[in-house]
Amino acid sequence: MRAANLTCRRGTNLRGLSSRYRQGRLPLTRSFATPTFDNSNPRIPPYLKLAKNYEKVKEVLGTGTALTLAEKILYSHLDNVEESLLTNTNSGRDIRGTANLKLKPDRVAMQDASAQMALLQFMTCNLPSTAIPASIHCDHLIVGERGAKDDLESGIKMNQEVFDFLESASKKYGIEFWPPGAGIIHQSVLENYAAPGLMMLGTDSHTPNAGGLSTIAIGVGGADAVEALVGAPWELRAPRILGVELKGRLGGWASPKDIILNLAGQLTVRGGTGYIVEYFGSGVETLSCTGMATACNMGAEVGATTSIFPFQQAHVRYLEATHRRDVAAEAKKFSDIVQLKADAGAKYDEVITIDLSKLEPHINGPFTPDLSTPLSQFKETVEEQKWPDKLSAGLIGSCTNSSYEDMTRVEGMVREAMKAGLKPASDFYITPGSDQIRETLRRDGPLDTFKEAGGTVLSNACGPCIGQWKRRDGVEKGTPNAILTSYNRNFRGRNDGNPDTMNFLASPEIVTAMAFAGSTTFNPVTDALLTPSGQEFRFTPPSGREIPSNPFEAAREEFRAVIQAPDPSVEVAIAPTSERLALLEPFEPFPASDLTGLRVLVKVTGKCTTDTISAAGPWLKYKGHLPNISENTLNTAINAETGEVNVAYDLDGSRHTIPELGKRWREAARPWLVVAEHNYGEGSAREHAALQPRYLGARVVLCKSFARIHETNLKKQGVVPLTFADEADYDRVGAGDEVSTVGLYDMLRNGGKGEVALKVTKHETGEELLVKTKHAVSKDQAGFILAGSALNLLSKR
Repeated sequence: MRAANLTCRRGTNLRGLSSRYRQGRLPLTRSFATPTFDNSNPRIPPYLKLAKNYEKVKEVLGTGTALTLAEKILYSHLDNVEESLLTNTNSGRDIRGTANLKLKPDRVAMQDASAQMALLQFMTCNLPSTAIPASIHCDHLIVGERGAKDDLESGIKMNQEVFDFLESASKKYGIEFWPPGAGIIHQSVLENYAAPGLMMLGTDSHTPNAGGLSTIAIGVGGADAVEALVGAPWELRAPRILGVELKGRLGGWASPKDIILNLAGQLTVRGGTGYIVEYFGSGVETLSCTGMATACNMGAEVGATTSIFPFQQAHVRYLEATHRRDVAAEAKKFSDIVQLKADAGAKYDEVITIDLSKLEPHINGPFTPDLSTPLSQFKETVEEQKWPDKLSAGLIGSCTNSSYEDMTRVEGMVREAMKAGLKPASDFYITPGSDQIRETLRRDGPLDTFKEAGGTVLSNACGPCIGQWKRRDGVEKGTPNAILTSYNRNFRGRNDGNPDTMNFLASPEIVTAMAFAGSTTFNPVTDALLTPSGQEFRFTPPSGREIPSNPFEAAREEFRAVIQAPDPSVEVAIAPTSERLALLEPFEPFPASDLTGLRVLVKVTGKCTTDTISAAGPWLKYKGHLPNISENTLNTAINAETGEVNVAYDLDGSRHTIPELGKRWREAARPWLVVAEHNYGEGSAREHAALQPRYLGARVVLCKSFARIHETNLKKQGVVPLTFADEADYDRVGAGDEVSTVGLYDMLRNGGKGEVALKVTKHETGEELLVKTKHAVSKDQAGFILAGSALNLLSKR
């Protein structure tokens, strides 16, 4: 990994350390019998239950066992402590990376795009209500264009059918429903549900945002969410723990966003796979709750299972400011028992140290969130790489950076520049994260400041961050251009559908400064702008308020959650003729033999993200209709053998789009597989990237490595994820080759135990070869695959 002069890495070999991490010892813990917890508020975690389970954990592992914070919260949510911690773990000595933890999350949150398929799956289980609290947040289907009022009205009109479906299902099953315009899921969760010691699942990859409030929050696919919703234990391979020590204090132009921008540059998009990122150190105490959330949010971009910060006084301040004084009080009692921080002597598998006092602003991109460049070197890099000097647009807000602190820091800059007679030289968009944030900004002035400066304040929704952006600046598809955003992800074509739009990720302050300059080479730390009077103007380092001086303003009535008990009389709204929603048909079970006659549909090269496999943007409207959305499967993938985008060739040599050929083979009952490179399925938690290939006939995905969430999603839908034992074999397999599995059926029948190989017959020559593979299929996952999908099993519970 890349070195940085402000950071240092230490630790021992990961495999060696994983078997020794329990050696740290603590004094005997205090009794758990003392406190009485409040269970009258459903938004307070079940602290008494968690405390009792944690006591069981200490009994099983030994009362002197030193645990990290992440382990404390995870293990206190185990369904069966002994089974999870002592099965195949060398009596609990080798838990990390080995144990299959069966967990009982406290809550599930779903955004509207992924909630559609999750609810369609849940409905097949024929239950009267969800087993645990759940919420739905309508944030993904609003297109950003003219401003909040117009965009929201247009979005509701265009998506009314979907919103009616989600609201009716919420009423039927007792799910809290946040209407369109209420806010982005992760900001709403932070303001309402996240709590120290809580464990939750969310059907979005940036669910770890809640880790900024000392919550274990994990992004999952819809089938995973359904497991939790029906009350089944949810399985997770015990993550390793990556400790990030923060020391010093941020100063000047550095912000919490720069912590994760720098860390992404060190770890790369694969470096956090299989890990929880746990922050610790004296520098943690200097950060706000929302600043911590920013760092956790973008931890998804390094592949981490989740990220988390220890319980701090900043969390108490934030909970109280967001009208949750009761949650803060109960959390403090729980922390007195469990100590919501790493135990003294707890070992991390690896440690990275970041000195906040030396951290400078970073800019990451284009086209990948881990290409990190310090601001001081960015102008030179732009010139060397011949990236555009002109900045087309600056966009701030989103789930990553829409806090009150972010917005007040930016407002100070905007006021200062306007006083000097300046206006943004580039289009300037602002996305508040929730209506609570918006109304507080309206009350305290920043909203008017942004509008006065000529900024466009968008709806409280994801908008341009996820491709819901209708540009009005005349930039045509295929035109190279640069935008700067405070978002978390910047894959090619993601924001506006233009593969030549370069999105550079930065803090809201750096985005704002460059928007006023209209240039990607402007450095606000060293450079000046000319005012209309010809004077030099320099921004002063930004400052803001952690929380408002008065508690946050409540959201407007129409944007508050709809909460009611389950009502079985409610009919879920799905029209039989709908092109947006369709009831699911179960996938066929695995045959009682190894697979034969598979063909390689396409061999993919380069990044193959979930955006590549199942594009968002205009396709979001089909999230609830599997046959329709399958028409976009792999439609931006690059054919490794021809270099063409979205092109695949049938066995007779005829040319097709990839989804066309997949559909053609489905109709011919010809099962198939995809061959790909590293980190297949990187990006969002989008389970459609597993559902769509499965619907079209995929049975296997063979690649060099997988992203965590996607690998799990494939298994849940009955697709077998395999990796090359020898990566050089990627070059030996090609499109059209015939493939049979060797040992797969036995492995599945033996609960994931056993090796799997592929017998490959070359399409052109008839040559046969044996490709050895690796897999990470657990006992439960083997059951899902044999049944045809996890849903096929859950529906029989």
